[in-house]
Amino acid sequence: MLERVTTTTTATRGGELILFGFEGKTAPPELLERIAAGRAMGVILFARNLGTPDEIRALTRALHDAAPKDGPAIAVSIDQEGGRVQRVKAPLTVWPAMARVAAVGDLGYTEAVGLAMGQEIAALGFNVDYAPVLDVHTNPANPIIGDRAFGTDARAAAAQALAFWRGLESAGVRGCGKHFPGHGDTATDSHLELPRVDADEARLRGVELVPFAAAAAALVPMLMTAHVVYPALDAEPATMSKRWLVDVARGELGFDGVIVSDDLDMKAVHERWPTREVVRRSLAAGCDCFLACRDPGVQRDAEEALDFAAHDAALSARVDESTARVRAFRATLRRFDGTAATDWRALPLAEHEKLAARAR
Repeated sequence: MLERVTTTTTATRGGELILFGFEGKTAPPELLERIAAGRAMGVILFARNLGTPDEIRALTRALHDAAPKDGPAIAVSIDQEGGRVQRVKAPLTVWPAMARVAAVGDLGYTEAVGLAMGQEIAALGFNVDYAPVLDVHTNPANPIIGDRAFGTDARAAAAQALAFWRGLESAGVRGCGKHFPGHGDTATDSHLELPRVDADEARLRGVELVPFAAAAAALVPMLMTAHVVYPALDAEPATMSKRWLVDVARGELGFDGVIVSDDLDMKAVHERWPTREVVRRSLAAGCDCFLACRDPGVQRDAEEALDFAAHDAALSARVDESTARVRAFRATLRRFDGTAATDWRALPLAEHEKLAARAR
């Protein structure tokens, strides 16, 4: 549980509110220097960064070791959902899509899957997983969510997603619900264009928001925004919408954890607005921190926008609030020291393979 954050003056550097991606299977020296200087919230790793288990552990250990020993751990994060979105596969267990896991109809089983997946990635040095998906799969033509969601019924999907999250957290991996306020009814992919969901407000509250309300009540520590427009409440994409992030997430749902943007490289925002503008407007709207997964230019522009905001009378209080919230979150993260409850050399574990087979 994160303590409720109050706005206080905090010295900050813009990079402290950014999760950085990079190319290659070793950490660039400049990234390690950035981490050592306190200029990164953490990193996100993709398949392009991940080799053998030995190589992954060497990489995550180097990232963790770069963080000052007298401060909190950095976030070493990954998208490990199972199904189509599983960055680390064999020799880890290859998990079925969460729609199939949920279809078994056993919350205890779903929690066990979350625990097993968490144990495996914790053994490789990860402490944050961008899961569970809290979107409700209501549009069969949706090109990006589909079987990543835990179901087509909002309440059932919420129960299954939170069971998975409890398992993940039991393994010492912090979860992140996504994509607020719901990407399940889009007909387009926000990696490629800016989707729009024309559902009315009653439908959004009765379907899309149900799993996020449950996540807030359960104290899920992080939510990721959707680069999606919902005209019933706001003409702005949710990532840049105070109506969604402050009025609904914070005010109505009572969410007090970290709000992280979806990737700033995604065309839904990157091709419409300069990065500095996206970051400034999203920060003003209530976004705490930002995924900058690949483009060094995007990362540089995001950091410069945050540095400027820290000294801007109109935005400095928002920077202080987000910095305090991010630091409180980081204080809950495990620092990888090369040991883990699960022996990575024994992966895949027979009991995990048996769990996965039940949903195939």
